[in-house]
Amino acid sequence: MRLRKKPWIEKALPEVIAAGMLINDGMECCRGHWQERFPGKELCLEIGCGKGGFITGMAQIHPEKAFIGIETQSDIAYYPAKKAMETGLGNVVIISGNAAFMEDWFAPGEVRTLYLNFSDPWPKAKQAKRRLTHRNFLGLYYKLLGPGGRLFFKTDNRKLFDFSVEEFRAFGMEIRGLSYDLHNSSYPNEVQTEYEKKFSALGTPINYCEAVFTADCGKVETRSPKNIRPAVPAERE
Repeated sequence: MRLRKKPWIEKALPEVIAAGMLINDGMECCRGHWQERFPGKELCLEIGCGKGGFITGMAQIHPEKAFIGIETQSDIAYYPAKKAMETGLGNVVIISGNAAFMEDWFAPGEVRTLYLNFSDPWPKAKQAKRRLTHRNFLGLYYKLLGPGGRLFFKTDNRKLFDFSVEEFRAFGMEIRGLSYDLHNSSYPNEVQTEYEKKFSALGTPINYCEAVFTADCGKVETRSPKNIRPAVPAERE
């Protein structure tokens, strides 16, 4: 989610960093040590957590789990970190960094659940490898989640959704839930994102998929997405 940059955020960042709600440096030191921070809690990851409505909402509903959000830009990551701090959530932390490098921050098996909510569609064909549901990213997720790891995906963009479901299947994932109109389905939807509320209010159907990594995954050729440097996406209308 793109937000207009506010000059005061740079001065406000040290507060959430000092409180331990935002990590913007040294994430590599956390690799293999997340259970020391969240002992006994299942680790859930959201890539692109926006203003933090979803991740903080889920953390409140599920205190037995730990939620980590990733945002590329620190001026955006500030918002969910601030919300978590003000709400007193001890099971949330936000990382300000490029998700393409997440294998440097998490050891294999540390993450069990991944949420991709309203990711940038990168609509041009030549941009396909930048999509967070491209098989290159699926290969990265599989390294961290392993067989049995769950991926939940929501988007208003039907073309991105169709592309993503095809990628999930090609990668060897098991589709356990699929809807082209989540809000009129029987699937649970505990917390809505900011985008979800906006588009749903306009009558736009929300596409939903739950896919699980299996032992058959990873047999298609993939490349590390580490070298991807996404350009700043244009603000969505």
